[in-house]
Amino acid sequence: MKVVLLGEIKGKGGEGDVIDVAQGYAENYLIPQKLAVAATKGNLKQLEERRHNIEKREAVRLADAEALKAKLDGQKVAVDAKVGEEGVLFGSVTAAMIADAVKAQLDVDVDRKRIELGKPIKVAGAHEVSISIYREIRTSIIVLVGVEEEAEAEVEETEAAAEETAEVETEAAAE
Repeated sequence: MKVVLLGEIKGKGGEGDVIDVAQGYAENYLIPQKLAVAATKGNLKQLEERRHNIEKREAVRLADAEALKAKLDGQKVAVDAKVGEEGVLFGSVTAAMIADAVKAQLDVDVDRKRIELGKPIKVAGAHEVSISIYREIRTSIIVLVGVEEEAEAEVEETEAAAEETAEVETEAAAE
């Protein structure tokens, strides 16, 4: 069944595209969700009349996506997570946690569904994560997991060692 898309559908196409899909998919999902309309002569004629407006919106979306890509590309984001011994996390870092960290640290809204983890992050350290911004426009960021806690632990260990050294020196001076 041929339908005209009213918005972007991942893997299918963008607004104004005429695609061929299974009849059940169109009748049970796309049309009731107002994501598409049947490709009748009348709807195709309306599409041709709206084509100019669709192209302008698409150009704006592409420009916004490129600007967002330039802003995010190669950025580092720290995610707080409880780290056990040997750098293994209690649980895992989710796409929602990464999206919240990007919003808090870079002041950029990223939909968690567009963050492509592949497999869950379960180990502390730096991980490269891909973000699908718009259609084929992608960028990657570096997610630092538990790095701050490791740095804090090293600082505490250094402070504890300094205190022990100071106590030993004080005891030695007292004798």
